[in-house]
Amino acid sequence: MLGITDLTTYLIGTIIVIMLPGPNAMYVLSVAAQRGKRAGFAAAGGVVSGDFILMTLAATGAAGLLQANPALFAVVKYIGGGYLAWLGINMLKSGIVAWRRTRRGEASPAAASALSGGHPYRKALLISLMNPKAILFFVSFFVQFVDPAYPHPAVTFVALGAIVQGCSIANLSMLILLGDKLAAAFRRRRKLTAALGGSVGAVFVGFGAKLAAASL
Repeated sequence: MLGITDLTTYLIGTIIVIMLPGPNAMYVLSVAAQRGKRAGFAAAGGVVSGDFILMTLAATGAAGLLQANPALFAVVKYIGGGYLAWLGINMLKSGIVAWRRTRRGEASPAAASALSGGHPYRKALLISLMNPKAILFFVSFFVQFVDPAYPHPAVTFVALGAIVQGCSIANLSMLILLGDKLAAAFRRRRKLTAALGGSVGAVFVGFGAKLAAASL
């Protein structure tokens, strides 16, 4: 069982990692800002589900498989990086198109198209599973605190998982409330909405490149 020191180290590390900007947080904030709280919480549900899948795979040995097989990890990271970059490019293109339409004084239905397409839960689930920060966290940090020699490893897994999910839900809820507050401003200012879509797209391209360059 984890001692107080190990538990404190794990809690601090988890909070720091979750508070760092990542594709999960950026997507949930953007969806809440452009589509409202309901869509934001649906996206948060996808993030929580994705994190649960990743931590389960890590605790059951998938992390060791990735570490022992560099070629497999390369396939995973390049597919994930490509997906995030693809999302980012689409968001960036939509933002540019929307910005040009607003400059010409035209209606801008495409302003939020990059985020409005698809169900937010499913898209957030895929983003979570391809999130470089989450993958490296569960593969390199989370598994260090799951002791297979402990007579009841499931207890440790549940406790560690509850800490991660609790911190994640609290952080995502704050982002959703913030996004909802910004929604009115985005509805009034189409240029701001277009700029948001383009900026988030550029960030996602960066996340994709970061995942493609990641190493265990």
